[in-house]
Amino acid sequence: MFKCNLWVYGLIIITLSACKEKPNFSSLPGITGNSGALITQNFDSAQIKRGEVVYLDNCVGCHGPNGAGTPDWRKPNADGKYPPPPLDGTAHAWHHPTDVLKKTILRGTPQEIGSMPAWEGKLTDQQIDDVIVWIKSLWPAEIYDLWYKNFESKQ
Repeated sequence: MFKCNLWVYGLIIITLSACKEKPNFSSLPGITGNSGALITQNFDSAQIKRGEVVYLDNCVGCHGPNGAGTPDWRKPNADGKYPPPPLDGTAHAWHHPTDVLKKTILRGTPQEIGSMPAWEGKLTDQQIDDVIVWIKSLWPAEIYDLWYKNFESKQ
């Protein structure tokens, strides 16, 4: 199971490494193109504020201000691990349903791929849910629309 997950993460990283500054979203596996009106981001402003506080207290040191990530996040460091990616809609966070985002925060990244620690037992479920909403609030309307239509609307 672990090797399978490692392979999937590697495939995602390789796919993203080939992306230019603005990837062609409809060409990614499992992602369908945009059709019709955009889905509106309708988040609770209090939850966004709480999520921002959680982010600033725990995540900004690695993922940067406003989820901008680190330079050259697509290239592994000298230790072979990938640096923290942007969370603002310019990287791959939006390629995952909410439950996968939550699991990644809870368990961290596989040690062979990245250095994100596990936050289980350090953050409450509510804090994790809040920070995920804050992250989603950063995504441009087009990205959120694609994410919603590919993941949320199918649940």
